[in-house]
This record gives sequence, structure tokens and C-alpha cells, in this order.
Amino acid sequence: MSRPTFNPFDPVFRANPYPFYQALREQDPVHAADVGNIVLTRYEDVSATLRSNDFSRDIEASANEPTDPLWIAKRERRKGREGAKTILNLDPPDHTRLRRLVSKAFTPTAIDRLRPRIQQLVDDVLDKAAKNGGMELVDEMAFPIPFQVISDLLAMPTDRSDELREWGQLITLSLEPTSTLEDLDRTEGALNEMIPYLYTIIEDRRSHPGDDLLSALIAVEDEGENLALDELISFVVLLYIAGHETTVNLIGNSINALLRFPDQLSLWHNNPSIANRAVDELLRFDGPVQQTVRVPIVPVTYQALHGPVTVQPGTIVTTLLGAGNHDPAIFADPHILQLDRANSNRHLAFAGGIHYCLGASLAKLEAE
Repeated sequence: MSRPTFNPFDPVFRANPYPFYQALREQDPVHAADVGNIVLTRYEDVSATLRSNDFSRDIEASANEPTDPLWIAKRERRKGREGAKTILNLDPPDHTRLRRLVSKAFTPTAIDRLRPRIQQLVDDVLDKAAKNGGMELVDEMAFPIPFQVISDLLAMPTDRSDELREWGQLITLSLEPTSTLEDLDRTEGALNEMIPYLYTIIEDRRSHPGDDLLSALIAVEDEGENLALDELISFVVLLYIAGHETTVNLIGNSINALLRFPDQLSLWHNNPSIANRAVDELLRFDGPVQQTVRVPIVPVTYQALHGPVTVQPGTIVTTLLGAGNHDPAIFADPHILQLDRANSNRHLAFAGGIHYCLGASLAKLEAE
């Protein structure tokens, strides 16, 4: 039997990673990848790592010297750029302070107020599809609706919506594993246009606040502290990039899953009260984010098949969220979509611990 490997650049892997996850979980659950990182596939290992305080979220804290030209280029260009550090890659105490401030504005109440607007946007798209006899799901619904929801949440002016959408797409290019140095150049160009534009919007909103998330973020205060201008910029960019891209993929993956399991689509249609559990199951079954990384700051030991494995500080640990979500030790028949699954809310699609996705409730509302 050949040794299982982890290669996220492999087109076959990218098309369907779940058989690879299963092979790793069964044969090498604490996998030492060829590039030097440790890859985890068991639910309990992934979950414990995400919730542990023994890890850093800042991949630049890794002691592994990068050799990939793209990774090196990204690191060098991030140095000195305002907003390069976000709530995603900060550690305490900076992360604690920033998340506390943002959470005071980005509340469940503020998000739930968007429900009628989201319903209106979806109804408009479906009415148009009915009139035209069909639609292109991603281009006409999955992509534009989350973008519009974020813009509504921030009360962004509409005169440059097309540019905002294009900037977001260009910035996202650099996040792909297959991105090139040319993609990185396009990302830098988009940031160089988007950031000054956001500066002007924020300064105008300081003078003319409204009932919107951006005004709330500007005004939020905790123990005499406010969000700095570069932190505001960083969070808005993050909303348009991470918040938008992941929701687009969630909607697309969910529709694809429901088409593969038409009995479950009928189940939901006949039992709308299962909506919350159904969205959790769709997140578990094929979530939009398949992996995230952590860097241990102290030695950490995992139980491999051949015995304990101690991971040294500075080693990149890749936690495969999708593999954990398909671990049969937690989810019976994990490769089957079951919208009424009793424990679907144990999924890891939004990671866990102090870095649990801040936009989880918004993503679930949009998917519903």
C-alpha cells in the first residue's frame, strides 16, 4: 500500500479532497508532509489544536525557513503595509483587544436586521430566474448577493460598487494555493486603489455617521480604546474578501450537495423548521474553508498510529477542517448528507477557540 500524501496543489485533490482525507486519517493521521509541516485529519486532534492556547495563528512565527518564491514575496510585501495584520492572524493580547472592539459593533442583532433585505435580494433573483427560465447560480446569486449584503451592512456608496467588486476578486487571487507572482502583482494593485478609497469613506463617515456597521465600528469604544484607522481598513477589507468569498463558496457547495442528494432537498422543503440544523450539516458536509494553520509556541504531542509524536515550537501545523468534519468517529456515515443529523452543529467549518469565525452568524443567515 502506497504511503498517503498531502498535496493541496494536485488538481485531483482539489476536485475532491475527501478520499485523500480518509486515507490520511486511517493510515497517517499525524502526517509529516514533504514541505515540513504536520497535517492533522482526526476530528479530536483538529478541534483540540484550534482551541488550544499553545499555538500561534501568525504563520510568520514559524521557524521553518520558507523556500517558495511566492511565500517569500508575500511576506516581504506585507512588511510595513497598513492593515497587513488582521483579526485572523493576530495573537493575544492584540487579538483579544481587536476582537472585543469589533464584537461590540458586529452583533447578532445588527446581523439579524439584514434578514428582510437578504430575503428581498434572493426573491428578486428567483423572480428573474423564473422569468428567464433559469439562471447561472454563481454569477447571478451566490456571488452578487453576499457582496451586496456586506455593502448594505457597511452602508457603502453605490457609485463605485463595480470597482469594489473587482478589487475584492483581485485581492482574493493571492489567497489561492495556485496563485502566481503575477496574481500577487494584481492583488497589490487592487489594494493600492481600495485602501485610499476606504480612507475617504471612513473619514466621511466620521463626520456623517449613520445606522450602519461602519459607523458603529468607528464609534465603538472599550476601556477608553477605539479601533485605529488601519484596523478599520483591515476589517473592511477582510469583510469583502474572507466574508464574501467563503459565503459564495458555501452557497455553491450547498446547492451542489442538495442536487446530489435530492431526497434531502425534499426533506428541507417539507420541513422548513430544520433550516438551522440543515445549514450546519451543509457546512459539515462540504464547508467553504478546508484548512487552517497554527504554529505551536511550546512542544505539543499528538498520538500517531505508531506512538506519540512531539511537534516542536515553530513547526507549521495544518488542521484539515474538512477531514475533521468527515471523521466517522464523530459523524456516522460522514459522506452522506443528512440535513436532520443530530450533531451537525459540532462541525469545524468556522474553526474554533479564540479564532472562531466572527462572521459565522452572517454566513449561516445568508446560506439559509
